[in-house]
Amino acid sequence: KMVKVFVAVKRKIQPGDKMAGRHGNKGVVSKIVPIEDMPFLEDGTHADIVLNPLGVPSRMNVGQILETHLGWACAGLGKRIGQAVDAYYGHGKSDIKPLKETLKKVYGDDEVIKTLNDTELMELGRNLRAGVPIATPVFDGAKEKDIEDMLDLAGMNKSGQSTVYDGRTGDQFDRNVTVGYIYMLKLHHLVDDKIHARSIGPYSLVTQQPLGGKAQFGGQRFGEMEVWALEAYGAAYTLQEMLTVKFG
Repeated sequence: KMVKVFVAVKRKIQPGDKMAGRHGNKGVVSKIVPIEDMPFLEDGTHADIVLNPLGVPSRMNVGQILETHLGWACAGLGKRIGQAVDAYYGHGKSDIKPLKETLKKVYGDDEVIKTLNDTELMELGRNLRAGVPIATPVFDGAKEKDIEDMLDLAGMNKSGQSTVYDGRTGDQFDRNVTVGYIYMLKLHHLVDDKIHARSIGPYSLVTQQPLGGKAQFGGQRFGEMEVWALEAYGAAYTLQEMLTVKFG
């Protein structure tokens, strides 16, 4: 008989773990630094995660940029609604007009909002101050112009970019940087499960190369491109040792 025990464990993100956005923009965590070393905005907000911009042009998955801008615009609109809520309480709960006007700008002439009384409007305002929720369906989502209009309405830079400061030196970066909110997912490819080492082990009978992968207790595969590099260099004996029998 066999007894299987399953244990639930929380695993913190660490360098080598794989993460992805929602646009095929997967990547490996290269470094984790203290919050004070992360880049920050003029108001002191720190970035949670920094993505390499080189991951965008060659792959052409521009959706991640638009999602970032859209998330930023939604947060900005939420901030404006929050200011209207604070103004209402600041004036002794007498004037709800600023909140009504702000909601009208964000949602247009929405019939549902027109039917709400003051208490319900305040509750809605409090719920929206962290950010206005938005749905953007495939092939019928927010266009670049829509996002620009939302950024404008939130009183933000239409480019969607912000002045960012280096967390280590406190100096301002030379150029403005795209900052915003996106979904990031943790993938089931954790470095702790992938770590593997081998010295002497099983070889393929045909090629005499080490088998591939952790499951076969394999070694590093010497791929086609690596072979080309050694061929170009003229390292014939090294190639012979890598790809056929090892003498001695």
